[in-house]
Amino acid sequence: MEYRDYQLDIIDQGVDILGEFGLLYLAMEVRTGKTLTSMGIAEGMNVKSVLFLTKKKAIGSIKSDYDLLKPSFDIEVINYESLHKVEGVYDLIVLDEAHCMGGYPKPSKRSKQVKQLVSKNDPLIILMSGTPTPESYSQMYHQVYVSPRNPFSKYKNFYRFCDSYVDVFTKIINGLLINDYSKGRKDVLIKMKPYTIRYTQKEAGFKVKTTEKVLYVEMEKTTYSLAKSLSKDLVVEGKDEVILADTPVKLMMKLHQIYSGTVKFESGKAQVLDHSKARFIRSKFANVKIGIFYKFKAELKALKSVYGDGLTTDLEEFNETDKSIALQIVSGREGISLRKAKYLVYYNIDFSATSYWQSKDRMTTKERLKNDVYWIFSKRGIEDGIYKTVLNKKDYTLNHFRKDLLILQS
Repeated sequence: MEYRDYQLDIIDQGVDILGEFGLLYLAMEVRTGKTLTSMGIAEGMNVKSVLFLTKKKAIGSIKSDYDLLKPSFDIEVINYESLHKVEGVYDLIVLDEAHCMGGYPKPSKRSKQVKQLVSKNDPLIILMSGTPTPESYSQMYHQVYVSPRNPFSKYKNFYRFCDSYVDVFTKIINGLLINDYSKGRKDVLIKMKPYTIRYTQKEAGFKVKTTEKVLYVEMEKTTYSLAKSLSKDLVVEGKDEVILADTPVKLMMKLHQIYSGTVKFESGKAQVLDHSKARFIRSKFANVKIGIFYKFKAELKALKSVYGDGLTTDLEEFNETDKSIALQIVSGREGISLRKAKYLVYYNIDFSATSYWQSKDRMTTKERLKNDVYWIFSKRGIEDGIYKTVLNKKDYTLNHFRKDLLILQS
């Protein structure tokens, strides 16, 4: 395995930055080779042991890269959910998809666990993400606060950081006056600049053209009837189960499920109500190796019932066979490659703009010239409104839903 020229340049820069600050942020866009680049930097720093924290589905590919590269250091690759099991001492910790630690105003459990681990090891730290601050510059603070060497270390907490870097304003939610900390200033990126290496797909020579197509499915009459009844009465009682939408948020979630053919009952059980989307996908893309993204767990059940043994959820099996793969959007949107898929097909759509922009890039490689992405929406459903919102890099919220509901009910 050989590094690309731009990776060699980034490795040299990264070694210099890590040597000076003990902290580096690789803000490299997806498919530009963050993993291999971070390993090259680790090699350049002459470290002996590396802990690589990532998403569960990415572990296999990272271990494979390590085996191919054969660097001189030892590595342990685990998912963030296994942080509590870490016992070793490491010279370097790599934090893959670091934006997942960017919650605010309070630090997430994940970022607190990483900070505690760092305090015990005092390692060098590499953070990596193609989208360091996908929704707000405020998301940077709790990513880098895990390192005592971060440029905001003089602020004892996020609130004091806000005094200098965030325009805080108030808004009313459910009758309560709440502080909104989402308006982080661009000064955050300026302060991070000495610690950061940014690199885009365009700079790397990617020429892929992504084409998106929306295909509509007529769902069963019972599906539309159920959605209409729930919108009107906010509750539907069956013989054994109840669908309850007694708050606007629950109504939004339930309709999102129902229009794609599933529902989660008040008891916690979920059921497939309508296989129309799964049958449409199987028919439309017959004998084609595709990657399928779904949102709700019951949607996977619908796909499996239609595809049978022709569908897998395992990335290694997908790469080694002719089977198509189904992945949940949030868990599959980062850290994996679906380059062997001919098309990317969405059974449903997530409310998150981050999910939209990250997941649809899973097929991209430097050699690939075209990506075909298909969105499978129910006719007269909720998905169109969500799609239009995330296209504009905004999350789909309750305010958007309230406006769309008027159309759905008309």
